[in-house]
Amino acid sequence: MIRAVFDTTVLVSAFLNSLLSEGGLSLELFRFAQSDRFHLYVNEPILEETGRILLEEERIRRKYLYTTKEVKEFIQSLRFVSHFVESIPEVCVIERDVEDNKILACAIAIQADYLVTRDLDLLDIVSYQGIEIIKPEYFIHLIREAS
Repeated sequence: MIRAVFDTTVLVSAFLNSLLSEGGLSLELFRFAQSDRFHLYVNEPILEETGRILLEEERIRRKYLYTTKEVKEFIQSLRFVSHFVESIPEVCVIERDVEDNKILACAIAIQADYLVTRDLDLLDIVSYQGIEIIKPEYFIHLIREAS
């Protein structure tokens, strides 16, 4: 079974896509995780950052008009759908945005096959300790092919 970690850009996008009637790529990936097409892994820092972005970024909240309750329900659904990673190694690979290290650390901890992101600092690494760092567009292609 494919093991994947989504960074917060993908998770935030999945939530925002869920508010739109046409859905979107990140939401489709989240639904594939729900249907057990691959194993999605998260840790507490990833969930906290996702919640913080959705609750505190005023420009996003003004544009999409969602409630705090909806965000909390989404975070709870992530806990339900995902495999939770308790212990992560200390990682200091990304210097420009050190917060990205916790996402990479989660992927390292579970020996992920893929770290799925739109974050350029992560994408610039390309691969780390056997973990491919790819965009959602490529990952969806892999999941569709595997089905």
